[in-house]
Amino acid sequence: MSSQLKISVGQYSDKGRKKINQDFHGIYIPDEPQLTSKGIAIALADGISSSDVGQVASEASVTGFLDDYFCTSEAWTVKKSALKVLAATNSWLYSQTQQGQYRFNKDRGYVCTLSAMVIKSTTAHIFHLGDSRIYRLRDNSLELLTKDHRLWVSEDKSYLSRAMGIHSRLEIDYDAQQVDWGDVFVFVTDGIYELVSSRFMVDTIKKYEDDLDVAATIISKEAYEQGSHDNLTTQIIRIDELPSQNVNEIHQQLTKLPFPPILEARMTFDGYKIIRKVYASSRSHVYLVVDSETDTQVIMKTPSIDLQGDTAYLERFLMEEWIARRINSANVLKPCVQTRQRNFMYIITEFIDGQTLTQWMRDNPKPDLETVRGIVEQIAKGLRAFHRLEMLHQDLRPENIMIDTTGTVKIIDFGSTKVAGVAEITTPVMQANILGTAQYTAPEYILGASGTSASDLFSLGVITYQMLTGKLPYGAQVVKATTKSAQNKLNYHSIPYDHRQIPLWLDETLKKALFPDPYKRYTEVTEFIFDLRHPNKKFLNKTRPPLLERDPVFFWKSVSFILVTIIVILLNQLL
Repeated sequence: MSSQLKISVGQYSDKGRKKINQDFHGIYIPDEPQLTSKGIAIALADGISSSDVGQVASEASVTGFLDDYFCTSEAWTVKKSALKVLAATNSWLYSQTQQGQYRFNKDRGYVCTLSAMVIKSTTAHIFHLGDSRIYRLRDNSLELLTKDHRLWVSEDKSYLSRAMGIHSRLEIDYDAQQVDWGDVFVFVTDGIYELVSSRFMVDTIKKYEDDLDVAATIISKEAYEQGSHDNLTTQIIRIDELPSQNVNEIHQQLTKLPFPPILEARMTFDGYKIIRKVYASSRSHVYLVVDSETDTQVIMKTPSIDLQGDTAYLERFLMEEWIARRINSANVLKPCVQTRQRNFMYIITEFIDGQTLTQWMRDNPKPDLETVRGIVEQIAKGLRAFHRLEMLHQDLRPENIMIDTTGTVKIIDFGSTKVAGVAEITTPVMQANILGTAQYTAPEYILGASGTSASDLFSLGVITYQMLTGKLPYGAQVVKATTKSAQNKLNYHSIPYDHRQIPLWLDETLKKALFPDPYKRYTEVTEFIFDLRHPNKKFLNKTRPPLLERDPVFFWKSVSFILVTIIVILLNQLL
């Protein structure tokens, strides 16, 4: 059983009967930790024969993909990372053509096909445009995984309908395939597959499985012998080992460092002097400490010894520091870089001299609207830093928001954060969907659905509503609504008409952010923040719903009271 992805590679490329080789290919196998977090990248490009700079486009596309993909954030998914890189390369190629003499003849510009793959964990992510191909050899059968982007105008004439550099906007095929041990992926240009049969390729790869370079060479030379007049490039990648770990192995890695003991004031622990305990729960302990080397106050968070057997909890605990190191925002808690060896399991972060938003709301039960806007806008900036890296906080609540003495708002505690790029890595550690706090949890989590940025927006909407009213928009009903039909019946409590002169359009803004259905909410946090200050035209013409719709219980209580009063008056008159 291996903890790493391992492959064997065979490659060959030749100009064939042409004057120059316009094909370009490459593969990059990084060391750990990037091997696990980013995977292995393979790419093959073929410059169009009508262009004198096709080989430049091929080389730029392959080298740009292999170099720049590994510079993208580890938090991003493979798809987002690759598409960002390829879009940038496509834009450069297109601009080079537009600046040259062939800007009105795309067939002579910086254009090439591209077939690329990233193998991460047990998944092969395929990116393709043009007419080079990727095959998968499995069970002695060759399966085509890509589609040729070639438009035939006659039996002997065709042209590329899609390629790198043809258009300013990139349109590329994406697919994800599960990888099995022993799978073989074959990358070839049209100079190969048009003249070499699938049977020949399969037999050659099987015969020379111990030397795939020889197999790639023989396949390419077979195309030449069959009369190919094109460049000849073949890449063969075989999966030799896949990352596979059981829960016990992961648990051993996570618990390599011992758990800290319960710490007390005035103790010296691992180079830190304990000042006082800040917070304690059944899951973790938080202390204010002084770093003996720098003489600065920092926060130390330690896991609860009662959870040392909970692998999922330990994984989330250790991820907190990983997440914090990758987010650069003034509105997100910063980690502290340690220069000495760590002998126990704990996290060190900056010390925020201030109070939680929970305490702030107790101290300021009736804040003015502008103050609320200022706080919410800062929280939103922190959230955007998460979302830009394809991270979901998933536990946004007043207790996890700090306001320091300068008024700066910071999001803290990343124990429930979901990282899309990390989620792609196969792991048997199961984690519950609902990791946040019930009153602030988006309804879709309760149904067992995966969250989106709209889920964090729901939590931000609840916090905004609570700051303005001191109450929750649905009371305690969200947690009880465990079915889709029950959630559709949730009744949003509109802000009272005379409540500190909150305008109707602002109430409608909150209502949209707090829709039980995530598809009816704002799509971006920035939209919500904009509408908090600027009246949305859709909401300006709306009138406040009648009391019967806003609060049917209060309406019928009022009607009943009026009727009882009338009856009492009538009875008194009769008597």
